[in-house]
Amino acid sequence: MEFMRLGPRGHERPVVRQGDTVHDMSSLTNDIDGIFFDDGGIGRTRTALADGSLPVISGWENERVGAPVARPGAVICVGQNYAAHVAECGLSTPEHPVVFLKHPNTVVGPYDDVAIPRGCTHTDWEVELTVVIGRRAQYVDSPEEAQQYIAGYTISNGVSERDLQNNRSGGQWTKGKTAATFCPVGPVLVPADEIDPQVLDIRSFVNGEPRQDSNTKDMIFKAAWLVSDLSQYMILEPGDIVLTGTPGGVALGGRFPYLQEGDVVEVEIEKLGRQRQQLVAWDKA
Repeated sequence: MEFMRLGPRGHERPVVRQGDTVHDMSSLTNDIDGIFFDDGGIGRTRTALADGSLPVISGWENERVGAPVARPGAVICVGQNYAAHVAECGLSTPEHPVVFLKHPNTVVGPYDDVAIPRGCTHTDWEVELTVVIGRRAQYVDSPEEAQQYIAGYTISNGVSERDLQNNRSGGQWTKGKTAATFCPVGPVLVPADEIDPQVLDIRSFVNGEPRQDSNTKDMIFKAAWLVSDLSQYMILEPGDIVLTGTPGGVALGGRFPYLQEGDVVEVEIEKLGRQRQQLVAWDKA
């Protein structure tokens, strides 16, 4: 079962895909958001699919695919969370998760254009397994308990502008992470009980050439552990998303050039699908 949102930006409608068939969820919910998750929406969708009450949609392949989660209240990001990425950047393995935020308005669909910020030349790709929070979480005591607070998983491209991140940051990373379009999400959300997040192949490509090629087992801090840890410092709300870090193979590592206008980035995670974005100038997005 895969949740999706289809339609023009700001006017997406909720659907669920089972096999090759896509069903309209409008009778169950207005959108796939925190209210949906907190109100048992995933279970209600399973019931509706089982009893055949959700109408089938035809021709959906011609529609725009939006981010599978509507209006996340928070986009929480973890840096330096893959051993190979830490090594390629010449850093020491962190003792605690490196945490920063993206502005929620960076979230776009998985096939939308990504805009290079005005005057910038160090825009980088970052494929990331992304956790979707399903229940309000505060002081969650263990990774095992944290499983109860995860609605599902999706993909994000945690786009970064490295000059802004590292040279004009003032000591933190936010400036390089929050430009418009810097968080493509989707195409699908898979419920947490249908996937093991720590055994997934994770890859990226630029203009068809391989860049990142890893597996989520290389994560230093595992997904459920991160949810537990983050809940010690902040309240996680239903619909919030957590980007869990990126593997080695980004431009920052020095092996590959940074992105330019016209480049095409594709990122994929096993069982979660594949994104594709074209890079455009900031005033053409």
